[in-house]
Amino acid sequence: MNNIEIEEKRKVLWQEYLECVRKDAKRLKEVDDQLMTIIGTDGKEISMKYGMKIIGEPGVDGYPLYIALHGGGQGDTPDLNNQQWEHMGIYYAEGVKSGIYVNPRGIRDTWDCHGNPESYYFYDRLITNLIAFKSVDPNRVYLMGFSAGGDGVYMITPKMADRFAAVHMSAGHPNGISLINLFNTPIQLQVGMNDDAFDRNHVTVEYEQYLDRLEKESNENGMNETAKDYKHNCFVHIDKPHNFLDHGFVDQKVIADNAEWLKSGKITEKLADTNAVHFLEKYVRNPLPEHIIWDLTCREDCRIYKNFYWLSIDENVKEGVIDVNIRNNDIYILPETTVKDGFKVLVNEKMIDINKPVVVHYPDGEIKKTSIEVSFDLMKKTMEQSGDYNYSFIDEIDI
Repeated sequence: MNNIEIEEKRKVLWQEYLECVRKDAKRLKEVDDQLMTIIGTDGKEISMKYGMKIIGEPGVDGYPLYIALHGGGQGDTPDLNNQQWEHMGIYYAEGVKSGIYVNPRGIRDTWDCHGNPESYYFYDRLITNLIAFKSVDPNRVYLMGFSAGGDGVYMITPKMADRFAAVHMSAGHPNGISLINLFNTPIQLQVGMNDDAFDRNHVTVEYEQYLDRLEKESNENGMNETAKDYKHNCFVHIDKPHNFLDHGFVDQKVIADNAEWLKSGKITEKLADTNAVHFLEKYVRNPLPEHIIWDLTCREDCRIYKNFYWLSIDENVKEGVIDVNIRNNDIYILPETTVKDGFKVLVNEKMIDINKPVVVHYPDGEIKKTSIEVSFDLMKKTMEQSGDYNYSFIDEIDI
């Protein structure tokens, strides 16, 4: 069987999948009402509502999707989060010339209102619903947020990096989360120079330096000769407090050397385009990157999609790192891999030549060869699990 035949079968299965989803009265109602409801981890009904604006015309592959997270957080009443949620309905929207702009309401009034366990079910559901019903391009899904929404970007992205083309964080705090999983996901950070609550100003620059180290290490030790991994950017707005302009159309004064400012307090300035949408729209997701790093401590039980790009492991495994590179028909399990359990490499015909043997290289020098067997049942299963045309795989290799 050749790649053309496989792709034709995938198109048929995708149309069958779309027809099935579009006949699902519950999912149709979720989109029409802009409200999704499930039974939460506490056994009680929990809902996520969201606003939605459709702006401009779709591209060849559909609309880009911009998910914007509001500020607020902990509160005895919903008033603060409701006000912030309503404001986020317009906050970044003017920067979108073509796209679907969605502002989810945090599902509980907690400090981590965007990162409650059930939130991750809703994000997967929201994205796949809009792919099916509103022609969203799954390779142009973007996440952004301000304040508590910035906290949300930090929390969500490592657990769902495989969904996003790029993300943008403003005025939030990372709370020590690992960003190892952002190997293929560009991120931009912004903060006010005087935003010293929870030391947000300094911690933002420290996380820029953390990303600098990840980038340096990946390019020194990795196998990508041309890729620039861990793409990131950071703006510290001069003399600004918690609030600053990250959605305007006039260049803003930001610190030119963040590291020097953090070290000595010296301020050097430059003008920069700090519009979040302008950063995000430059990027398109590669759903089948040749190199994946998966930190399994950043894993969420409530996610619908249990895999990570083309990696799969038992959903109960939540420790260790998987670091894998695919070049031509060679799969390299890199020494940084620390998981003690076996895992699977899911195969799409765009990743390798399916008519040639696949060679798996282990860190201890062991080499194993295998061949690819096309399974349309697996293609259908993974397509339905992911709700994403790109994540439909024809075979799986046990590692």
